[in-house]
Amino acid sequence: MTSVAIVGAGISGLVAAHRLRRLLGENARIVIVDSAERIGGKLRTVDMGSGPVDVGAEAFIARRPEVPELLAELGLSDELVRPSSTARPLLRTGGALHSLPVGTLMGIPATSESVRSIVDDETCRRIDDERSRPLAWTPGDDAAVGALVSERFGPLVTARSVDPLLGGVYSGLSDTTSVRAALPTLAAALDGGASSLGEAVERARPTPAPGPVFGGLRRGYGVLLEALLASSRADQVHADVADLTRDSGGQWVIPGVGAVDGVLLAVPAPVASGLLVGVDRALGTELGALPLASSAVVALGYDACDLPENSGVLVATGELDSTGVPLRAKAFTLSSRKWPHLAERGGELVRVSFGRFGDSAIVDRPDDVLIDAARRDLQDVLGITDVPTTAFVQRWHGGLPQYRPGHVARIARIDAAAAAISRLELAGAYLHGVGVPACVATASAAALRLAAAL
Repeated sequence: MTSVAIVGAGISGLVAAHRLRRLLGENARIVIVDSAERIGGKLRTVDMGSGPVDVGAEAFIARRPEVPELLAELGLSDELVRPSSTARPLLRTGGALHSLPVGTLMGIPATSESVRSIVDDETCRRIDDERSRPLAWTPGDDAAVGALVSERFGPLVTARSVDPLLGGVYSGLSDTTSVRAALPTLAAALDGGASSLGEAVERARPTPAPGPVFGGLRRGYGVLLEALLASSRADQVHADVADLTRDSGGQWVIPGVGAVDGVLLAVPAPVASGLLVGVDRALGTELGALPLASSAVVALGYDACDLPENSGVLVATGELDSTGVPLRAKAFTLSSRKWPHLAERGGELVRVSFGRFGDSAIVDRPDDVLIDAARRDLQDVLGITDVPTTAFVQRWHGGLPQYRPGHVARIARIDAAAAAISRLELAGAYLHGVGVPACVATASAAALRLAAAL
């Protein structure tokens, strides 16, 4: 009997288990090991009274095929929902609300027209003159997004347009985020000879396509997670895996599981590092060098409140409230405006997000402090003074890996080192993308390689 252990019961581990069951057949022994009683890792769906609500990721890029195809495989296509086509996002910058700039690449404009409403005239002139200045870029180079944008367009573009978007995706800042890892199409345009950042953005922006950019699940990600677990028919072991060794016969040995033929590690990079440093010290060291950011989500439910007809608000870096104190929230999702299926339930739902890399102390504040901070910032930004009827605080310690300059090269070394270890595979958000579709793709590929090796 072929046996496989998957360490980690997040979306990556569960997708891998589902794939391996199909690839290895009914007689294979598949074991999922995780220290948590709850499956899902950094995805979680909770009941907010009016129904299930996601308090981790709530959406996925709909134009990627992985999630819709997975839902179809599992008979869950009816769960697929789309956001409102009329509710647009806002940006809080310079103490005021603005429409989120359009025509940018993750907030980076091609011309000043995209960001004219949120930056000063001097910055607009700098953007428009940028194409006349030589651009120092050698194919294969990498740089921090913020350093590149600030040098070419000025710091206001970075703080007011780029940071809010990157903060929402990575819980990081552009000054610590790699161009090559986070914006591969931009890096490709620069490698391909674009003579300016503006020209590179024009080349790198995706071709407009019909239909919504994002999708979600009617009953939340919990439905998908449970379906993947059921499909895998895997045994579950609740345990901390502190050691990974091989016996004299070449099988992997995992405490609490025993000897297995293959292992797939679907855990955060620091955890994988601890397990592999005794197997391959260089690989373990590379994994240990990948930093993580922590964040928190405060979900607030109201019987009624006067929310604007917008999908949410991103907050620029350095924003102050009406008393001159820095805003603590980095984003507000007006969920009952963004998602029609939530609006149908009645009441109003708002998600307030906190925490960026290097500034995550607020994540560990008590629940009442976080709820109070969410309400205060919501009042300052949107004028909402109503008292919520329900609230839920979800902390995500080490929730998102940081794609720093050099990340792509580091991951290439990690992939090569892992490939040299027989019947071992890695999966997770630190490898080839933080979004759910990327995790599905990476886990599926890892499962296919492991099945072939077995």
